[in-house]
Amino acid sequence: MTLNKYNEKRNFNATNEPKGSAEKPKQDVVFVVQKHAASHLHYDFRLEMDGVLKSWAVPKGPSMNPAEKRLAVMVEDHPYTYKDFEGSIEEGNYGAGNVIVWDNGSYTALDGQTKAAKKKNLKAGLLKGHIAIVLDGKKLKGAFDLVKLKGKQENAWLLIKKNDAYATDVDILKKNKSVISNITLEALVKKSTAANAVVKKKPTPKKNIENRVILSFVAPMLAHTVEQAFDKKDWLFEIKYDGYRTIAVITKVEVNLFSRNQLSFNTKFNIILTQLKKLTHEVILDGEMVVEDEKGNADFNLLQQYLKTGRGTLKYYVFDLLNLDGNDITLLPLLQRKELLKILLTNHSLKNIFYAHHMEEKGISFYKSALKNNIEGIMAKDAMAPYRAGKRSSEWLKIKITQQEDAIIIGFTEPKGARNYFGAILLAQYDGAHLKYIGNCGTGFTEATLQELHSKFKNTFTNFSPVEDKIKIIGKPQWLKPKYVAQIKFTEVTADGHLRHPVFVGLREDKNIKDVLLIANHKKENIVSIKKSIVVKKPEETLTKNEYDLKVGKTTLHLTNQHKIYFPDDGITKGEIIHYYKEVADIMLPYLKDRPQSMNRFPNGINGKSFYHKDVDIEKSAPWLKTKKIFSESSNKDVDYLLCNDKATLLYMANLGCIEINPWNSTIKHLEKPDWMVIDLDPADDNFKEVVKTALVVREVLAELETECYCKTSGASGLHIYVPLAAKYDYDSVKIFAELIAHTVNVRMPKTTTIIRNIKKRDHKIYIDFLQNRHGQTLAAPYSVRPQKGATVSTPLMWDEVNEKLSPSQFTIKNMLKRLEKKGDLWKPVVGRGVNLNKVIEQINAFK
Repeated sequence: MTLNKYNEKRNFNATNEPKGSAEKPKQDVVFVVQKHAASHLHYDFRLEMDGVLKSWAVPKGPSMNPAEKRLAVMVEDHPYTYKDFEGSIEEGNYGAGNVIVWDNGSYTALDGQTKAAKKKNLKAGLLKGHIAIVLDGKKLKGAFDLVKLKGKQENAWLLIKKNDAYATDVDILKKNKSVISNITLEALVKKSTAANAVVKKKPTPKKNIENRVILSFVAPMLAHTVEQAFDKKDWLFEIKYDGYRTIAVITKVEVNLFSRNQLSFNTKFNIILTQLKKLTHEVILDGEMVVEDEKGNADFNLLQQYLKTGRGTLKYYVFDLLNLDGNDITLLPLLQRKELLKILLTNHSLKNIFYAHHMEEKGISFYKSALKNNIEGIMAKDAMAPYRAGKRSSEWLKIKITQQEDAIIIGFTEPKGARNYFGAILLAQYDGAHLKYIGNCGTGFTEATLQELHSKFKNTFTNFSPVEDKIKIIGKPQWLKPKYVAQIKFTEVTADGHLRHPVFVGLREDKNIKDVLLIANHKKENIVSIKKSIVVKKPEETLTKNEYDLKVGKTTLHLTNQHKIYFPDDGITKGEIIHYYKEVADIMLPYLKDRPQSMNRFPNGINGKSFYHKDVDIEKSAPWLKTKKIFSESSNKDVDYLLCNDKATLLYMANLGCIEINPWNSTIKHLEKPDWMVIDLDPADDNFKEVVKTALVVREVLAELETECYCKTSGASGLHIYVPLAAKYDYDSVKIFAELIAHTVNVRMPKTTTIIRNIKKRDHKIYIDFLQNRHGQTLAAPYSVRPQKGATVSTPLMWDEVNEKLSPSQFTIKNMLKRLEKKGDLWKPVVGRGVNLNKVIEQINAFK
């Protein structure tokens, strides 16, 4: 039955939506468009087929303009009676918000002579992913196409108006009243809000038949890792406990303990569960389950022993309160939540359950104290921040003291001497989509542990290595399918990315293998590679020459006019720009290789005339250069684009006057599939603080879609935000995704942002440019110099640097090499494992 999913998502004792079943319509085949103010404003487009409403969520709403292709995300079928639903869906229910019937009417298939033929064509079109229809509504009229996007995006379609007599560029959405009640959605929202204010002080979560609030699992907020402690006002600092993250849900009926991945901890930690039953309030707690050593420090190994033997004292340190007696308090500042938590626990004095104390502002001294007492690490938290359930946020930071990593067990070696079962476990972590070997671990095991692990491993034996690289191992290894995660202590990471002196601590049954990423090793590898490739030097003797030959590998470059001033206000010469690119080449080239270059040449510096040079004749320039012939629609001919695959080519471009380097978003290997999606924030005025605010909202929107993103300065007046895609999707799909993000940000920040391309119509607002995601578009590469005063550089940032102190002019060729030596290459993840847009589209279903 196609309505099962619809009914499962709704509690019909708490919502007035119709509980329906498929039924034969009593009139012509109908369509309806409902305007829905849920977590995000959107339009629900519904077509009746076989007695149910096939439904799509259209974030930007339908358009009568054939040039505007609107994303439509297919959602669950709705009952036929839903066509007349209008009103409010109470908070705590699926799709909570307000709904009006924005348009309705009849529709038919575009093709077919009889009703039976038209009905057959509609069903066939639904299966094929192309539905051609004619609408006869009160607002929407004429022919439309619903086209399913190709690839992995199962639910993503496009709603497109056909070019007929009804087509127009007039915004049909300005007709904003219900066709049933003649009320606007805004008026309905206002009316609903006023009614709720009379009935109750604040919205409540879902309720059961007895009208009692139902508390359930909340995915924990996660932290980023930073290297150094700091002092900061309005921040607090806690101990980082070495145990199992545990969410406790306490109601009058039952108590449940959950891991971070919603596995039940009820049996393992039953002693804590029993004590939590004594609480006289219904609450949701967040904390860490630990067993401490004789010094009072949490020890993960002791916790593992406790789970096996029951020996030791189990303790639950609680550091956050998420719900109190049915009231969701996650939006309260952390400090207020902790004050309520402290009162709650103080009033009950539960044995083995403790309030996690903290220190305010003084992070450095707190870190030193933790270091002195051999504590694993500390947590830094923004005291004013809300609780962001299920999100990894820079408002929570972990600062490690002892070196520990999670690693995936991919095999083991044969036992030697008196040892039984196995010798050492083989370890790996995910580097993008692939596992990378990080070494062996043969210590930290008891005889019982060896036996227990070997018993677990038996079900995962395989004849194939899970890693692509060849591993030098003495003897024949037994490979395992990646399933088990181990916690490993170690002293340092070697230059080749292996753990030195690793010690097995225990299995992490609460960790998903996909979360075990090569984060720590990346930092080490970056530092090693940068120290090898970048040394801050005094200008070479050759910089004193106006013209000279430079040998780069097997190529000899003739560099000219080295004394020519390129930046008059700063006295920076062409020779200094070439020297900068020579030093940064090894870091920069991975983001240029195999990408067509649109050369922007400034032969007389930033105040002189510039021009674009795309078509390169290597016979007239340099035969050793590499080019790619690509057809240009704008010039209606083939163009030989330059490929910058090595240091010699980069310096050749700089010698031509290319102050900035502008590669395509895709490589010649996947020319129609970009490696990333980019949002370009372009301010009209000198209001960079607002650009920063906008960037943080872009990140917030993407975080809600569980999508990582990375930020860099444009090097001019804006910011660039990238989402890695690993060349999995075509330009049209990526542009639609970017447009959705841009529109969502614009809706949240209508006073300061715009998505209108026409400069004259932007009204001095920040332009959220999603059109940079079209075929052939270019942006300044990371570490590219820009033709701006001061010789600024487009610089990758850590998200905690994106704040009110950030300035577009603070990174230049004069300080970039020192920054790279200190911070490493922050842009590496952008060309790593790409985002799964299929999962993102599933998250977009939240619009419904």
